[in-house]
Parts: sequence; C-alpha cells; structure tokens
Amino acid sequence: MNLKGIVPRTWRKVRLVLLALIIGQFVYIILLKWIHPPFTLTMLNNRLHLPKDKEFKYDWVDYNHISQFAKLAVIAKEDQLFTDHDGFDFKSIEKAMKHNQQSKKIHGASTISQQVAKNVFLWQHGGYFRKGLEVYFTFMIEKLWGKQRILEMYLNVAQTGDGIYGMEAAAQSYYHIPAANLTREEAAMIAGCLSNPVKFTVVPPSKITIWYQRHTLTQMRYIAPDPDISALVAGRK
Repeated sequence: MNLKGIVPRTWRKVRLVLLALIIGQFVYIILLKWIHPPFTLTMLNNRLHLPKDKEFKYDWVDYNHISQFAKLAVIAKEDQLFTDHDGFDFKSIEKAMKHNQQSKKIHGASTISQQVAKNVFLWQHGGYFRKGLEVYFTFMIEKLWGKQRILEMYLNVAQTGDGIYGMEAAAQSYYHIPAANLTREEAAMIAGCLSNPVKFTVVPPSKITIWYQRHTLTQMRYIAPDPDISALVAGRK
C-alpha cells in the first residue's frame, strides 16, 4: 500500500469537504436574510422529545404582522442595549462572569443576536467550541442581516412554551389571536417565559412569569422613548 499517495489524496478530499462546508454555511446565512428557516436544531430536538399529548407549533409571520408591543417586550426583557451594540454586550458579559465565579446560580449575558445565532445555526448545549461558533455566527448576522431581520428572526424562532416557537404560535395558543393583536400585557407575559419557556408557564401563568411580566412592563415604559428602539419597533430601522 502506497501511504505516500493515500495521505495527499485524503487531505485533498478533506480540504474539499471543508471548503464546501464554509461556502455552504455562508450561502445559508445570506439566504436567511430573506427566507425563513423551515426548522432549527433546537426545534428538531424538542419535537423528537415532545410528549405525545403535546402539539408542536411553529408559525412564521413577517415583521409587520407582529405587535409592536411584542417587539418592545422582548427587547425590554432580553436585551435593552440591542440597538446600541454590535452583537455583544461586553459589560453584561463581564458582570455575569464575576457573578458566576461567586455563585452556583449561573447568570447568562447573551444578547438577542447571540440567541438568534445559537437558536438558528447551532445546538443548545456545548462548551467552548460551540461558544466559538456562536461568536462567529453572531458577527456574521450582525454584518449581513441588520437589526430588524435579527429581531424578526428572534420573534419567530424563540421558544415560547413546551413545543411552541415564535410569537404567532404563542399568541394563537395562549390567547387565540394573531401576534399582530397582542396587547402590551399579553406580549409582556409571553416575554416573561423566555428564560425558561417550559417551566415558566404563560397559561396558567406561573408566579415567576407574572413577576417577569410586571418587570418587563416597567422596562417597556422606560425604553419606549429611545429613538433607536422606537424606530426599530415601528419598522423604520
């Protein structure tokens, strides 16, 4: 067996595979600027492990068919500096790292952009390798998509209940209305479940979801006058 010939041929094949993967993921990122993903790895995993008495729900709706209260609520709840950063909130990351060194209760500091990168392109659990990929995809969508598309993606793929994904599916499941008709209180209640959408129930609302709803409503009033946020919520950014 000629090992000297096998090694170069194998390496050429590996390089071709790596090149195809690099080009493929780049094309996929660009395509998702205009088309919505049919599913994500998170959805697929959840659907495979969903109890038989639960129904999987994922209904994509365009940005202008989602209540402005829903847009404001998720920004208030998840990432109030969304319009100011380039994908990473370094002050919150530093604060979370200091807290996690001193406490067993882990605090996260993921921005909406990071959550979209993880939810759309990656899996939920993993170590430094996955975090490294998350940084890459966050950087790419910030550069290629823009804030409105990132927020639109988040509003559609974020888990909002057990087997429920996106604001439209949540609005229909919990309140029997389209996402466009969500009130301030209803939007804040759904946003309140985002930290743990299985445990923090919306209907009937758990105590922690109610607490988050009240906190989110307060923060919504606080950030609403911000010109960048108001422009984004209204679809002008």
